[in-house]
Amino acid sequence: QVQLVESGGGLVQAGGSLRLSCAASERTFSDYVLYWFRQTPGKEREFVTRINWSGRRIDYAESVKGRFTISRDNAKNTAYLQMNDVKPEDTAVYYCAADRVWQSDPLYAYAYWGQGTQVTVSS
Repeated sequence: QVQLVESGGGLVQAGGSLRLSCAASERTFSDYVLYWFRQTPGKEREFVTRINWSGRRIDYAESVKGRFTISRDNAKNTAYLQMNDVKPEDTAVYYCAADRVWQSDPLYAYAYWGQGTQVTVSS
């Protein structure tokens, strides 16, 4: 059982930066693809980015490409989401997820989820 804990959310002004972390409890963390999703009330969950076990394969949603960067440190069982030049439309609860499968469908039944961290971008 992998437990994921997100941190680093908060209030930031538009154009600013924020770094989210996703800490995993399991030493087999490196076996998993790590995902970031986000969701706002009344909207469907949205795929943000994903990174494979080695960090060499990465995808981003078009809405964040060039502004957000995903990374992982398998020695620390932690993944990161560096958010730069944030916009009000980035406001959401951000969730990390883990699975052995390379997926991007927000409706897929990912094996593990964190509890989410709120990011609020003020204009």
